[in-house]
Amino acid sequence: MYKIKHVFSAILFMVAAVVVAQDDSTITKEPGHTNQSKFRQMYEEFATPNTYRSASGTPGPDYYQQQADYKMDIELDDKNAKLYGKETITYHNNSPDVLEYLWVQLDQNVRAKDSKSPLRNPSRIAVAYQPATFTKEYMSEPFDGGFNIEYVKDTNGKALPYTINRTMMRIDLPTPLASGEKFSFDIKWWYNIPDHTVDRARSGYEYFEKDGNRAYVIAQFFPRMAVYNDVEGWQNHQFWGSGEFALPFGNYEVNITVPADHILDATGELLNRKEVFSKTMMERYERAKKSYDKPVLIVTQEEAEQAEKGFSEKKKTWKFKAENVRDYGFATSRKFIWDMQAVKIGNKDVMAVSLYPKEGNPLWEEQSTKAVASTLKTYSKHTFDYPYHKAISVHAKNQGMEYPMICWNYGRPNEDGTYSDRVKFGMISVIIHEVGHNFFPMIVNSDERQWGWMDEGLDTFMQYLAEQQFGKENPSVIAPHENYPSRRGAPSKIVPYMSGDQSTLAPIMSNPENVYQLGPNAYGKPATALNILRETVMGPELFDHAFKTYAQRWMFKHPSPEDFFRTMEDASAVDLDWFWRSWFYTTDYVDIGVKDVKKYYVSDKPTPQMEEYIAANNMSPSDLPPLVYLSEESEDGEGKTPSESSQTLNAFMMDNLTPEQRAAVKEPKYFYEVTFEKPGGIPMPLIVEYTYADGSKENVTFPPEIWRKSDKEVSRIMATQKELVGVVVDPKAETADIDTSNNSWPKKAEESDFNKFKQSIQGDN
Repeated sequence: MYKIKHVFSAILFMVAAVVVAQDDSTITKEPGHTNQSKFRQMYEEFATPNTYRSASGTPGPDYYQQQADYKMDIELDDKNAKLYGKETITYHNNSPDVLEYLWVQLDQNVRAKDSKSPLRNPSRIAVAYQPATFTKEYMSEPFDGGFNIEYVKDTNGKALPYTINRTMMRIDLPTPLASGEKFSFDIKWWYNIPDHTVDRARSGYEYFEKDGNRAYVIAQFFPRMAVYNDVEGWQNHQFWGSGEFALPFGNYEVNITVPADHILDATGELLNRKEVFSKTMMERYERAKKSYDKPVLIVTQEEAEQAEKGFSEKKKTWKFKAENVRDYGFATSRKFIWDMQAVKIGNKDVMAVSLYPKEGNPLWEEQSTKAVASTLKTYSKHTFDYPYHKAISVHAKNQGMEYPMICWNYGRPNEDGTYSDRVKFGMISVIIHEVGHNFFPMIVNSDERQWGWMDEGLDTFMQYLAEQQFGKENPSVIAPHENYPSRRGAPSKIVPYMSGDQSTLAPIMSNPENVYQLGPNAYGKPATALNILRETVMGPELFDHAFKTYAQRWMFKHPSPEDFFRTMEDASAVDLDWFWRSWFYTTDYVDIGVKDVKKYYVSDKPTPQMEEYIAANNMSPSDLPPLVYLSEESEDGEGKTPSESSQTLNAFMMDNLTPEQRAAVKEPKYFYEVTFEKPGGIPMPLIVEYTYADGSKENVTFPPEIWRKSDKEVSRIMATQKELVGVVVDPKAETADIDTSNNSWPKKAEESDFNKFKQSIQGDN
């Protein structure tokens, strides 16, 4: 049975076939060009698939990764803020290659007196300086925080030759290490611990002048093996400060000796809990393991305040064991309050843990462990069940850093215990983000030094989902907000960055050391891109399956960017090469608008275009077959149906449709040609809201492929029963469009910046 849309399609196709182009023999031909379409496949950009990494994004049949196991004895000198360590590293060569030397990372050397890191960036006179900044920059000697390597020996005590190149140390092996073999060696070292509140270090201490104590958050504290893999060989890029870490997995046995009155937690399972816990602490710990709805205090604030006064001369050793982790961190202080609760993840219990000094209360006791527990549940839902037995959030001023099972987070109330929403939401968000890093990159172990976005961007995207879920679970915490006020993730949040000065922008696929604005580049933009991909391009069902597939394929492995991109397509059957190229490989932006709306009327009279064709070819109208025309001029066709306006169409319907078919036809009364423009370089789904004269609205989403043949401008015909009075592109701000002044027809008057400023001033009054 014919339908009217098929009838009109056939007629319009006939018109298009008849109205051919005029003779263009006098037109100068432009030179040829290469394929610059955003929709071309990314064979040039992606590495060629091989037996190590397949074209589907899975680890290949010959995929391998190295292993580095550590046995360490660590001692903290609290009086002098020094850390001493001895470690035995056992390196397993699982690669097919023979290794003549090993590379070890010495990240603390970024703070050595002769470090090149402070010299890597240009500097200019600032408009003004904070006194502390001025003093540090121009009136202080550089802090000597680099490693002091006392020896490097094999397990028989024989010295091994080594060469230190800033933050990397090459150890020359006595004999080459063949595939399948392992080699053990010892390193003894010490260094001065920095004040992280002064030096902005990822690791260090905070000194509390009122009580004379320090709270330590210690990481990157030991010589660590570099990664050797099929992508880079040795990943021995220097640590300059922004590009973080690339590390192999391994097993750890760690003994940490600290003052006897310290409270300490760390990566791994505590082996001697009964030795370091009091009887009361053990009883509270057993209760915490069964408390799923709220934390149990293991060390109370009153007990922590009493401990602050002690300064014990005795020592205590905490013993830990961790399996299949890529790094290690610990926190220790006599100031710490300690709470825990159980979280059900899959078929096992995980302990959500918080450590904080009294300066963090009441905010930390109220919200920290709650945020840890919520994060573990949301991330596990979208990736894999959290595999470790605990996740720890440690309060540290101005910090936000992550390590396996442990992280440090900012968020400090005023001295009187009051705090603003900014402090509260900042603290909850950073806890969600840093706990989330357990998944990316602590388990899905990407190369942070080369590709910062692979952990920060994916984690910030997941952080957005977890924040929104936290808000749903805790409406009283976020009140009066209806939704959690996320700082990143929503499309509108990235518009200022993407519309900024192109000379200061870099593609997401850039090394973290080479970008001007690391936060928007590696955190905000990829998070927004993935949010748009989930909500607007793929839909949650397809996206969530593909994202979980990637996480599960690459948990406890080393993925590359191509592994992520390929898996997302492989698991969804959605061609996303245009998306990766636009969002990740360029600094293009989104700008899509309404260029023009033309109204047309059905007629039997040839259009001016057809009349020109007839004249140019010495024809008469009678030479043409019966045709129906859509004309911009009306001959009393306003409000009439097509069959009323065109005798040709009416005759066709009478001759070809049965009375029943004619009765079922719904004839549109209005025809429009809507032309959309794309000044921006990123193709996106064309999301359109049509408004009709009766006040009703219709939403239509055209796929991004609508731009594949015409990158700058496309048109769509609308045949409707109702008069069109408005068109809006991206009505819900889903695409990060940087210029909304062209998003509407009729064009809406844009409020001036001056009026916006004036209203904001009036609002403040």
